[in-house]
Amino acid sequence: MQTCAWPGNDPLMNEYHDKEWGNPVHDDRKLFEFLVLDAFQAGLSWKTILHRREGFRKAFDNFEPEKIALYGENEVNRLLGDVSIIRNRTKINGTIKNARAFLKVKSEFGSFDKYIWQFTGYKTIINHYTENKQIPATSPESDAMSQDMRKRGFTFCGSTICYAFMQAAGMVDDHLEGCFRKMKP
Repeated sequence: MQTCAWPGNDPLMNEYHDKEWGNPVHDDRKLFEFLVLDAFQAGLSWKTILHRREGFRKAFDNFEPEKIALYGENEVNRLLGDVSIIRNRTKINGTIKNARAFLKVKSEFGSFDKYIWQFTGYKTIINHYTENKQIPATSPESDAMSQDMRKRGFTFCGSTICYAFMQAAGMVDDHLEGCFRKMKP
């Protein structure tokens, strides 16, 4: 069975690739989870974040934006002391800010799902790459998403982070040609 090479020999990375990466996500809580994790990935490897995912889930109230939006200095200090996550004050504060922006978008559009999927025309963009080096770090869609999210008060939403989010949430299918997970058009 052929697969993408990027997960390497790491069992958790392989499980993520085989069961999750690139699956279209329409659940608001799950979409928020990917926003949080992709923001924390900035400057780090996905493997580092994935291996701390359960720690993030516990530390950030199962990625419930309604709870995170209410966090104050006590919660920030608690998170800064939590060795199960990446302890970066700027990223922690960014997560709280993003939870608040997420809830505003959800209120305006009825769901975050309706808002975020507009950037791909409400469908998965299926790319046809044969090598990892062909996969871009950004796209016109991630550029537009980043620009709009910034206008709406999000942080840690540069085009590269948005593109990684789009891959994780199945808005973009960048599984290599021949990978058993590749979507059929």
